[in-house]
Amino acid sequence: MPYDPSDARSALPGTTATATPAGPAADADHVKFYELPPAVTEGESHTWYGRSQHLVIGYTDLAGEVEFALPGGADECAVLLPDTAVTALITLDGEATKVPGGTLTFVPPQAGTVRLSGEGRVVTIFTARTAPPWARAANEESYREPHPTVAPLVAWPDPVGGPRPRTYDLDVPGLAEPPFRLFRCSTFMVNYIHPRTGPRDTTRMSPHLHDDFEQCSLLLEGEYIHHLRWPWTTDLSEWREDQHEPCGSPSLTIIPPPALHTSQAVGEDVNHLIDIFSPPRMDFSKMDGWVLNAADYPMPGEV
Repeated sequence: MPYDPSDARSALPGTTATATPAGPAADADHVKFYELPPAVTEGESHTWYGRSQHLVIGYTDLAGEVEFALPGGADECAVLLPDTAVTALITLDGEATKVPGGTLTFVPPQAGTVRLSGEGRVVTIFTARTAPPWARAANEESYREPHPTVAPLVAWPDPVGGPRPRTYDLDVPGLAEPPFRLFRCSTFMVNYIHPRTGPRDTTRMSPHLHDDFEQCSLLLEGEYIHHLRWPWTTDLSEWREDQHEPCGSPSLTIIPPPALHTSQAVGEDVNHLIDIFSPPRMDFSKMDGWVLNAADYPMPGEV
């Protein structure tokens, strides 16, 4: 991969693919929430949803108090609170857990409720197989049929110590370059990348591809251009033009395998994009010290 030598990703292991692509690559989805009506409105709070093959991701502009039910099921979900002015009360089996803002909480697969309070942004993450019925993704039509280049979702081992809410502070050191803060649960990984101020240095782009998993790039603040290039196959009908898609915030871009891609911050002020992957990335997980909560969530083969 053409990473700058100062980029820690230049030392990543080779392919960790678990499946061989079985058909043509999909298009990218650019779900621009700011151009769409919300899927759910409660008072002055508005929520939009987008999805990948394995995840349903919600973005809420919270104003006041909102409560929603957790359906339970096979997989954990997550509540990400980027703003310190927002709090959550997560209740499972009658036991309530107070969660401050500026945190990421992985919630065990149990029925319960989440009550959000304050003013700010909230991100919710469900697997597609356990998402609640009201989480209607704006790009649902893109996944009417499964994408053949995406490997199946196979859960990693259960967390150490059994099921319980696990909350992690987002204001912690991570990698220096790239400025990653990585957290994983058993079915997905969140890369809460440090915000950047001003446009990206265009002499230090990082075009790369993924063999068999999607990248969900959630733009929380600012403006980006997502650059994508699909490989040519022997079938001319599968060829696609390059994409250079400008996206404002909030928006969710789903980058399919094996498209070559890189994202360019272009806003003059704060630009903040985070990435979400399902299942957790094995290449990142194999790097010593990269995943900040690795002690809580074993990799396959560690149990």
